[in-house]
Amino acid sequence: MKYAFEIHHLGCANCGQKIEDELNKNDRFDHVKVNFVLKKVEVETQEQDKEKIVTYIEKIANQYESGIQLTYEKHLEENNPLDYADQEEGGYNGDNKLHQQYKAYITFGLGGALLIGGVIFKLDILFIFAYMLIGYDVIFKAFKNCIKGRMLDENFLMTLATIAAFIIGEYPEAVAVMMFYKIGEYMQDKAVDYSTREIEKAMDIRPDFARVIREEPLIVNPREVRIEEIIEVRPGEKVPLDGLVVEGGGALDTSMLTGESLPRIVKKDDIVLSGSINLDGVIQIRVTQVFKDSTVSKILELIQNASSKKSKSENFITKFAKWYTPMVVVGALLTAIIPSMITGNWETWIYTSIVFLVISCPCALVVSIPLGFFGGIGAASKAGVLVKGSNYLEALNDIDTIVLDKTGTITKGQFGVIRIIPNNISEQELLKYAAIAESWSNHPIAKSIVKEYGKDVSKVSDISDYKEISGQGITVKIDGKEVLVGNEKLMSDYQIKILNTHEIGSHIHVAKGKEYLGCIIVADQIKEDSKEAILALKKKGIKKIIMLTGDKREIADQIGKQVGIDEVYAELLPQDKVMKLEEKLQQGDKVAFVGDGINDAPVLARADIGIAMGGVGSDAAIEAADIVLMTDKLSSVVDILSIAKKTRKIVTQNIVFALGVKVIVLGLGLMGMANMWLAVFADVGVSLLAVINAIRVLGKDKVHMMKMIRAK
Repeated sequence: MKYAFEIHHLGCANCGQKIEDELNKNDRFDHVKVNFVLKKVEVETQEQDKEKIVTYIEKIANQYESGIQLTYEKHLEENNPLDYADQEEGGYNGDNKLHQQYKAYITFGLGGALLIGGVIFKLDILFIFAYMLIGYDVIFKAFKNCIKGRMLDENFLMTLATIAAFIIGEYPEAVAVMMFYKIGEYMQDKAVDYSTREIEKAMDIRPDFARVIREEPLIVNPREVRIEEIIEVRPGEKVPLDGLVVEGGGALDTSMLTGESLPRIVKKDDIVLSGSINLDGVIQIRVTQVFKDSTVSKILELIQNASSKKSKSENFITKFAKWYTPMVVVGALLTAIIPSMITGNWETWIYTSIVFLVISCPCALVVSIPLGFFGGIGAASKAGVLVKGSNYLEALNDIDTIVLDKTGTITKGQFGVIRIIPNNISEQELLKYAAIAESWSNHPIAKSIVKEYGKDVSKVSDISDYKEISGQGITVKIDGKEVLVGNEKLMSDYQIKILNTHEIGSHIHVAKGKEYLGCIIVADQIKEDSKEAILALKKKGIKKIIMLTGDKREIADQIGKQVGIDEVYAELLPQDKVMKLEEKLQQGDKVAFVGDGINDAPVLARADIGIAMGGVGSDAAIEAADIVLMTDKLSSVVDILSIAKKTRKIVTQNIVFALGVKVIVLGLGLMGMANMWLAVFADVGVSLLAVINAIRVLGKDKVHMMKMIRAK
């Protein structure tokens, strides 16, 4: 069984990692994942008693950080309806956050007043009262953890550092450092909460309810609606389930799914996807998928699981954090003892060792790097791209070769009339005869000709003796006269001389009686953005762009030339595509394959990165690909590459900044040039700035980050 819980009062990312490690050692859990950014705990276990699971997790978690509580996320259980009260900001979460906020304001206000009083009146007792008021919880946690043998956490280190400052007579500095440490932690928590909310808001497509029509319209949980039931969606409401429009119509905002800002107009019999927002008009929809199989459910599951697949950077920081703090603590002890024994200047070197202790927590890295990747996944979702994990987002930066399927990727996958060549007849008359003859056929080419004509042909003429000749075309009588519509072979069999043209595409010849009327050329149409997207990919640093197709060589070569493809391989079977991809991989190329996600599953799975295009509602795309493009636009590949590069840039900035500042302050401390104020900045100040930097990946349109420290 898989369970998910919200974890409350977890304020330390490093502690979250330790809790995860400890729980994974226990045999009662198959797997545990603590997500500090989302404040969630996911567990896989054979245990079915949720209360026992909660009790045990809270017991382990409170060994590392006091006051931790868990709330069961009912809406993640497969057969349990959404409990809307649990999802709202009110109740437990809202009241508790408000209480914590007022408590923090009062503590900081009184502590600051006592600190100022101590400085003005030179009363040490005021410093002691201020220290106990501000830092009592830190001291209590440190004492409790010491009893349990868990000393190397930031509570113990901060307590040790400030008490040492008291011992050497630095009363004001000890109080001020504890106070600014607590303020920094408070602001960091607010920043992380704000960042998480902004990211989740960018990805929030969860439907609030479904208005199902039974005996009367009822507002119910979307999970309670069955296939074939009718739901009603009013203006401003989200479409809760996939289905077909049976009544009404209007404009749908699909930007949460596809990133497209232009509304989509729907009418009767059109397919609509859950997660869209109805902009105008009342629409009634016949449900075709239950909630767990709907588009919105699939997307939510992908997003939910994305943060569990860590990038190389995240894995490195997790391992680094385990060694970093002990190393700094050992360095602090050696700094306090060895130089003091040599010089006899114990006070100076103990103070220097305190600086070491204050900056020893790796929270800036442990928080900001996962948050950066999470923000990248959120930005991608907002752009209509689903990334299955931060490992794939990071790996995109190493891609130097992109292999593209032709049909449905570079081209629309839909036949269209590209040219009409009449012979002693008007273009419209030629198209009319062809459309009437093709109107009874289900072939894609036939449908494209009828669509091009654009008129109802069922009542235009008297049609009889319809015959479809496999591999050749159609013969039919229109108004009593025989009309032939087909390829060269059909015309040759009826001894009709045709017009020869070398233009690429399927040539549909038309004859009436023995008279040749002309030719209609039909071809798969190139997408409007394909050429520009391929040019943009090359500007992004992609060295080689390759096209694989089962189509004819001459057609493939022409399309490749038109859009700027570097290498074209045509007339390939599915297994041939895999072999061509293998060749590129063996040459050492880092390859991403972009396909439609239905016929290209083997190639998608084999590539370094598999990207499925137009994957809305496609099980094959979601299963086979690492990244799913919600639209059929090739330019979305450019978007996700840009997001990947921006995410890596921000993560790299945070690593260099956090480690750089800490190393510099440690060096200054050894030279006697750094005090505890600077050390506090190197700890909580750097963490706060790194978190603010991480949220930039969402884009420039976000609200200014100073709002994160505003009372919500």
